[in-house]
Amino acid sequence: MEKKILKKYKEAGKINQEAKTLARKLLKPGVKVLDLAEKIEKFIKENKSGLAFPVNISLNDIAAHYTPDINDTLTLKEGDLVKVDIGTHVDGYIGDSAFSVRLGEKSDVLIKAAEDALEEFIKTVRPGKTVDELSLLVEEVVTSHGVNPVRNLAGHSVEQYTQHGSLSIPNGHVPIKQELKEDQVLGMEVFTTTGEGIVKESSPTLIYMLITPKPVRLRESRKILELILNEYQTLPFARRWLKNVGSQVGLQLALKELVSKEVLHEYPPLREKSHGLVAQAEETIIVLNKPIITTRL
Repeated sequence: MEKKILKKYKEAGKINQEAKTLARKLLKPGVKVLDLAEKIEKFIKENKSGLAFPVNISLNDIAAHYTPDINDTLTLKEGDLVKVDIGTHVDGYIGDSAFSVRLGEKSDVLIKAAEDALEEFIKTVRPGKTVDELSLLVEEVVTSHGVNPVRNLAGHSVEQYTQHGSLSIPNGHVPIKQELKEDQVLGMEVFTTTGEGIVKESSPTLIYMLITPKPVRLRESRKILELILNEYQTLPFARRWLKNVGSQVGLQLALKELVSKEVLHEYPPLREKSHGLVAQAEETIIVLNKPIITTRL
């Protein structure tokens, strides 16, 4: 990897780590999820980093893809299992990491299982290791704690301006012999659950991503498309980031048009199928004989 690219990955990772530290301090019962997300995102932007995606704050049986809506009133409470997933980038080179907290509890078996599996992955990952080996490792560590991996969620490769690349490392074992390559960048995330281990799409959709620009009819749709091309490019963005585009009704109609014309891809919240609790742990890893964890510098 070129030194200037490695430097940017490390810069994004450093800001990501600092944002996680801030998030941990802010996580308390009574805090509004909207206030939490906006404070974390403001910190990231003020520290010379872009947002690789909206801060995800997913509670309890929601595994991922929940970010607060405009005027969201959702509030943290004692006992909530909170996942905070943070994305930063410098010139499109991404730092992607996540942690979980059980509010009011010092320990939680789901969190420990996710963190232990991620640690074993980091100890093991090297160029030449296969998806087969690594997915089996994650599953074995998770199930040794008496809980389940979320089998239809996975770690993923990361590329410039692309949060989810082509490589996938599922949380449950798959016999795929694809080998990891030197300098490959991974957003390795482990999800654990007390449920059956499958997530399904829920609602409402609050996160979107550009697929390809196309002609659109509505004025608000054109404004959204211009904003995406100027600010977000191929990175995911939040519905609440568009609150100045127009009225709530106009915004909703515009998003509906953009999705129907396949201009935008939707990321609905992912809920555990049997409503089991879900925990998450993630770091960004550069695959080398001595891996670099950019989000832990």
